[in-house]
Amino acid sequence: MRLNDDERAMLAGERGEAVRRALQLQMTVGEFFGAADFVPIDSAHMMAEIESMGEPCLEWVEEMAGLGGQAVVPVTSNPRSVDVAMWEALGQDERQVRLELRLTQALRKLGVLTLDTCINYQTVSPPRFGEHVAWGDTGTVIFANAVAGARSNFEGGPVALAAALTGRTARYGYHLPEQRLGTVLVQLREQPACTSDWGALGCWIGRQVSDYWQVPVVAGLEVQPTVDQLKQLGATLASYGSLAMFHLVGVTPEARTVEEAFGGRQPGRTLTVEPGTLRAVYQTFQPERKRPDLVAFTAPQLSIVELRDMARLLGGRTVHPDVKLLITTNYQNRAAADHLGYSDTILAAGGLLISGACYYLMTARELAEKHGWRTIVTDSAKLANIIPGYGYNSVFRPTEVCVEAAVRGELPW
Repeated sequence: MRLNDDERAMLAGERGEAVRRALQLQMTVGEFFGAADFVPIDSAHMMAEIESMGEPCLEWVEEMAGLGGQAVVPVTSNPRSVDVAMWEALGQDERQVRLELRLTQALRKLGVLTLDTCINYQTVSPPRFGEHVAWGDTGTVIFANAVAGARSNFEGGPVALAAALTGRTARYGYHLPEQRLGTVLVQLREQPACTSDWGALGCWIGRQVSDYWQVPVVAGLEVQPTVDQLKQLGATLASYGSLAMFHLVGVTPEARTVEEAFGGRQPGRTLTVEPGTLRAVYQTFQPERKRPDLVAFTAPQLSIVELRDMARLLGGRTVHPDVKLLITTNYQNRAAADHLGYSDTILAAGGLLISGACYYLMTARELAEKHGWRTIVTDSAKLANIIPGYGYNSVFRPTEVCVEAAVRGELPW
């Protein structure tokens, strides 16, 4: 890779051993992907929970902190595998908590803002159009690329931390203008009617366009999505299709027209979302029995608007005694929900409100084995895709249907 004077100084160890190791790691990644050079970044976002980091990566982070590494751009952390205030109530292993606390201590020493959220773009700072960032977490990255028009690849946890220490990332993939152009045209003949329908749409597209380097362009939209609906669409496209970018014609900033989204090129494929497609997506998630063990609202974490809606749906009602209701958000939205009284309503109904974590990262397999949980109902198409890998029977349904399942103790459909 071509290095400038600053980068040569880093590689020579003139900015300290932690920075030298960080840049060396980034060069390995950049050379693998054929990057010609580095690009300065404005922020980093790091996958940093012990569930995916593991103890070897924890030791690496502690070593980097011991070498005196310091972030030179704002860097935030993704959700963790425990809520330190809730782990006992959920029955999680205390050892997991100890590892998470060690990781948090090391990250803070490195200058990481351990906000533990996958919706930093909603609650901390949205990225600006055209800026380069080094973000991890697939749903976070696709939102930054598609909705904000910022530029990022999927950065693994250690590489995102390295980027925070050096203030740059390898210039390849979605940092390049040509990679951001559309490749597949998706014509809508059915319109999403609720937030989970946007997840169903992402699921349908992602099952057919499953390639990191492909960019779907969705045309024919007759409704304007909310930020939460864009969040669900992006998280689901990233989960089912490993996609890091999409365009919604007339909505996202690099797709004012179909022609602009494709940059004058012809689509490689055309897909059509016919009427009835979204309902059919829900039907691909069949319960093994009508009674759920668990109803989970998570993946991504809920915004304050979604917490308000959840409080309205649960107000004056009681969760069935045979069902566990879990809702995850970040510490910032939890504080706002406490202030606004939404937390009291959710807790009074029997829900568990978890902060700074996301369910599939929370030792989900061990919890299933410990509590005998098998059937999980959720309005998150992303969670429904991931959680079977932990031994669950996942059922994806609209939000209102999930709440009914939690209260009645059985699925309405």
